[in-house]
Amino acid sequence: MLIQRTTKQSLSKLFWTAVMGLIAFTMVIPFLWMLSASMKISADVIKLPIDWIPDYFYPDNYKVVWNLDGMGMRNYHFALAYWNSLKITVINVAGSLITSSLAGYAFAKIKFRGSNTLFLIYLATMMIPTQVTLIPKFVMFSQFDLIGTIYTMILPGVFSVMGTFLMRQAFIQIQEELRESALIDGAREFTIFRRIMLPLVQSSLASLAMVIFLNNWNNYMDALIFLPNWRLYTIPVALTNFFDESTVTYNLVMAASASALLPVFIVFIAGQKFFVKGLVAGAVKG
Repeated sequence: MLIQRTTKQSLSKLFWTAVMGLIAFTMVIPFLWMLSASMKISADVIKLPIDWIPDYFYPDNYKVVWNLDGMGMRNYHFALAYWNSLKITVINVAGSLITSSLAGYAFAKIKFRGSNTLFLIYLATMMIPTQVTLIPKFVMFSQFDLIGTIYTMILPGVFSVMGTFLMRQAFIQIQEELRESALIDGAREFTIFRRIMLPLVQSSLASLAMVIFLNNWNNYMDALIFLPNWRLYTIPVALTNFFDESTVTYNLVMAASASALLPVFIVFIAGQKFFVKGLVAGAVKG
């Protein structure tokens, strides 16, 4: 009986592993097609059946996208858009980590009158769709003469309601005795936050950084509305430069998309371990 039970468990585990592997493979197929199409000429991209491995590889598509060695018939300004996206995203990630960790610590550890009510009101803003706030933000930025500057992407981006909530939950998991001991020893609140609390929530900070990075890197709506100048385009908006009135150069679009995914893969691979730890930390109290 024990052998039969062990055999059934092994077969069941093997079956579900195969199912999950198949599902994972179907999710990877679009990325494989993107890489394949980025190495083809435009006519071969739409050819059926699909040639997953091209007969001839055309890496010059990437040179055209990046306008290297004057390969492109026109300058798509993709390198400039890449730099704009990196600049905005890095600033927003750094700013969000600072503001979210400070606010999260205050809501979790510092008790003041009305703190819970204020946090609930702050948290309730997550239920407001971002599309609803576009017009008020546009009017406000217009009054401050900020339309057409990267500040329209940075000023709202350095504050994150979701980040504050996640960091508050992370700080709540830390035993209050650590903070009380430091206060008895004469440590100031900011010293406790910087030297004791922050090192204990590094995994949550890394997870939050990954989420904020992806949100800002893929932010299309705000960039489309607030950045009308091509010199300030980010990658999501710059991809529309490859669409003409009558034709779409799919091979160049795929080459640009593959280039845009590179930082995402680097961030995910570098922070995957911390991302998993950060998710688990919110489910375990201690």
